[in-house]
Amino acid sequence: MNTPHNLRPGTVAVHIGNEVDPATGAVAPPIQLATTFRHGADGERLNGYEYQREGNPTNDRLREAIAALEGARTALTFASGMAAISGLFESLPTPARVVMPNDCYVGLQIYAAEFLPARSITVARVDMTDLHAVRSACAGGVDLLWIETPSNPLMRISDIAALSEIGHAHGALVACDNTFATPLLTRPLEHGADIVMHSTTKYFGGHSDVLGGALAFVRDDDFAKLVAHRLHITGAVLAPFSAWLTLRGCRSLSARMAMHCANARKIVDFLANHPAIERVNYPGIASHPGHEVAARQMRNFGAMLSIQLVGGRESALAMAGKLRIFTNATSLGGCESLIEHRASVEGPNPSSPQNLLRISVGLEDVDDLIEDLAQALN
Repeated sequence: MNTPHNLRPGTVAVHIGNEVDPATGAVAPPIQLATTFRHGADGERLNGYEYQREGNPTNDRLREAIAALEGARTALTFASGMAAISGLFESLPTPARVVMPNDCYVGLQIYAAEFLPARSITVARVDMTDLHAVRSACAGGVDLLWIETPSNPLMRISDIAALSEIGHAHGALVACDNTFATPLLTRPLEHGADIVMHSTTKYFGGHSDVLGGALAFVRDDDFAKLVAHRLHITGAVLAPFSAWLTLRGCRSLSARMAMHCANARKIVDFLANHPAIERVNYPGIASHPGHEVAARQMRNFGAMLSIQLVGGRESALAMAGKLRIFTNATSLGGCESLIEHRASVEGPNPSSPQNLLRISVGLEDVDDLIEDLAQALN
């Protein structure tokens, strides 16, 4: 179809990358599994493709969809979210310095501590909600300012526009992990970021059955091309079937996010008034320190939250063990509601509070979810 310009995000999610197949008229897009493509005798690409690691029609559809949703000039897809992160970080000129949040995904923390020093990339971790602290950290020199908002697992909110201004003033690229919010709720490039990262495993896939990652770039410049070249040569590419499943997830992304958010709001209202709960970390609560910023840069407040229980680790584990509908599992963004004691899965040096449970609110009937939480807390 000839898709009109200036479509709203929900329409973009349904149609971009999912256009009717011109060869057959199929409404669902085809999947192209070929690893190699016919070329001319002197290597010319007769149909634009040569080898799956370098490019694939199904992957290109997904890249087009992600770029459109984020308002980006170009996008790349990877075999996982961590592959996308490492592809970006390892494309920095070295030596390099990165400023990143002190509350962020544990996989990134481990990667920064165990792998980046060998590449002469140093990391400063700061409270991204403290702009003065960020300015001070950047004053020592910075090549990449990494934002994660809402943060994992404390749901802290970073001001993307203010941080982008600081990063750019110090000559840094600004990248934002937008996994929790998705482009349906936040578009970091519109607030000044240069690059957006997604673990497409989560809300893009939406069904807990496909691994993937993506980077979206505000400019199709030399750095974006360098990251693309690194991806081609190092080979952390997204498989075509995974790309196809993620495209399928895009088609329902808008509807799923609306229900995820609505369910989360009702669950937060229940938990916020329960005597067994010490704290609910959710940016939609007016008393949340980042609520004002979240209201300004998000269309809704998402379906990720964390709770901290009275009674410490024992109370948190007891509650998690009594749930019947919520599943104790890692990850997020699927149809099913998940809960996890983060400190138990973060390795020998956890950063999450011992009384914290992270919750990914799914698509079940919200009254059943609230009843499940109530019986587990009582």
